[in-house]
Amino acid sequence: MMKPFRERNPVIIGAVSIVSLLVLLVVAFSANSLPVIGGGTTYAAAFSDLSGLKKGDDVRVAGVKVGKVAGFSLKNGYVRIKFQVKNVDLGDQTTASIRIKTLLGTKYLALDPQGSGKLSTHEDIPLSRTTTPFDVPAAFGTLSQTIQQVDTKQLAKSFDTIAETFDNSPASIKAALTGLSRLSQTVNTRNVQLSNLLSSTNTVTGVLADRDEEVRRLIDDGDLLLKVVEARRAQIHALLVDTKALATQLIGLVADNKATLDPALARLRTVTGILQKNQNNLDKSLQVLAPFVRDFANTLGNGRWFDTVIFNLPPANLQVPCPGSVQPAPASKPARQPTQDASCP
Repeated sequence: MMKPFRERNPVIIGAVSIVSLLVLLVVAFSANSLPVIGGGTTYAAAFSDLSGLKKGDDVRVAGVKVGKVAGFSLKNGYVRIKFQVKNVDLGDQTTASIRIKTLLGTKYLALDPQGSGKLSTHEDIPLSRTTTPFDVPAAFGTLSQTIQQVDTKQLAKSFDTIAETFDNSPASIKAALTGLSRLSQTVNTRNVQLSNLLSSTNTVTGVLADRDEEVRRLIDDGDLLLKVVEARRAQIHALLVDTKALATQLIGLVADNKATLDPALARLRTVTGILQKNQNNLDKSLQVLAPFVRDFANTLGNGRWFDTVIFNLPPANLQVPCPGSVQPAPASKPARQPTQDASCP
């Protein structure tokens, strides 16, 4: 039967607890190096420059994220980039390249597994199997900072001096130097405009950098749309084929019935012409017909019979006396005008 903790040696319990805590701390700080829950296997590659790649950037194989950049350092005149990958097999001829992820210059490390062996974790991927991109935003940023320090007047003067020195040179060289002189003069006269343009470029790139996440989502949505279109490619193709067949049938139908359709269309044009000429008369007819239609609708508004009144028509059983004899009408009913009977003399 197990002893309760209060009966055990507290020194042993305290030592075991401290050792357990130390083990947990070591595991927590080295979790990335663990084989199951860690960040995966660590490799290294040699690059001529970093090209804007940062620690924590994606590592991708065929566009799929398989790891992240663990760090970088300088070694023997090149940049040594360490990266971790997980659940991917890399051959002994694997190549690596730094590529642009977004329009704003975000980078990622792309791997191309090649070779039949297994990539060594102790040797770096050599410079012969690594490539770096040309960073256009960085180049423009450097240009905007450098051009402000150029003495454009001195540059124009230098070009003028060169042109005067080669004044007696062949026509082709003279024309080239003259063009350079004109270019320097143009640059000198547009110095303020060029500076403003480059400053505006820096502002635009700054705004785009602030909207990096929105631009990335826009590109992702566009990629999703293209994937949906690609998935529905067969249906769209069938729709276009059926539309083409329908157009062919309609063309054939019109061609087969052209002899019948031409006279009908001609008559239709005649009818529409007559209606257009008599548009004012039609409008007046509708205005005059409106009261009749309204009264006619009121007459037939109670069912399948006419609801109307005819005045001065006596009932069929009313005895009308002959002239000369007048009978008083009942007091409860108004007197009617007598109508002479045909039998009266």
